[in-house]
Amino acid sequence: MVGVLEAAGEATRLRLLALLAEAELTVSELMVILGQSQPRVSRHLRLLMEAGLAQRHREGAWAFFRLRDDGPAATLAKTLQAHLDTLDPVIVADRRRLADARRQRSELASAYFARHAATFDEIRALHVEEAQVEAAVQAAMGRQPFGTLLDIGTGTGRMLELFAPQAMVALGVDQSPAMLALARARLAGAPFKHVQLRQGDVYALPVEAGSQDVVIIHQVLHYLDEPAQALREAARALAPGGRMLVVDFAPHEVESLRADHAHRRLGFERDEISAALRDAGLEVRHVKALTATPGDDRKLTVLIFVAHDRRGRSPETVASAKEGL
Repeated sequence: MVGVLEAAGEATRLRLLALLAEAELTVSELMVILGQSQPRVSRHLRLLMEAGLAQRHREGAWAFFRLRDDGPAATLAKTLQAHLDTLDPVIVADRRRLADARRQRSELASAYFARHAATFDEIRALHVEEAQVEAAVQAAMGRQPFGTLLDIGTGTGRMLELFAPQAMVALGVDQSPAMLALARARLAGAPFKHVQLRQGDVYALPVEAGSQDVVIIHQVLHYLDEPAQALREAARALAPGGRMLVVDFAPHEVESLRADHAHRRLGFERDEISAALRDAGLEVRHVKALTATPGDDRKLTVLIFVAHDRRGRSPETVASAKEGL
């Protein structure tokens, strides 16, 4: 306790705790916000991490820092951060510069999206309206709260935007730093403080086995060489009684998606996905096909699956989730 308090008991490090409670930030961003050199900022961050108050994760050449979210020191960090005077002139100035940093992120993400907008629009134009798909997945999953959420292949973060408000803790994983940048820009607001983003492999997810109440795999499987293996790895992450949402295309013949957009598979048979989910130890309880209305030029059918882990949830797990919420 003395070591933790000594680490926190310094003006710059208290400012860091306040900032890292708001967002995941790089050393470069923190240098601008704090107006301090890279060695000084790095030293303060190292002391906070050694005390268990902050944590770091890497994405290629980048490192992101945030307030630690587990352990006794993390509880103390949140308590200290909550007691800081939000009207203190230093804190107010830091938050203003944080807003500037977020705005720059958003501008960079918007520029990337603008360069690739034709790609996204071209694929969307091939299937039913996105709003219809989103309404269907929300109806399939329901509105009840849950503890932990994992979005695999999070892309722009849209599924996290839809479902993270129902979760106590949410994590988005993607292999692409560019996509993670888009997701960070989208999820920069206060409602998503509990959301984390990580670079990771769908075949080796950066989560513990049995740790996730809900896992989402939205329009990801058609990019993969081994979709069944990815489903098994996703099932490994599910807590007893947890649910998995899988969304992908039914079989189609739009070869341009393979040639121009790196789709490895031109859709999946309903029975193929259902069998892979069962082989992964899950029980398929909901399947829905969204097809364009007659006369519509859209060619692709979207399949939605909801599967449940066959193991019942223990009373301790249920009680823990309720306590957290």
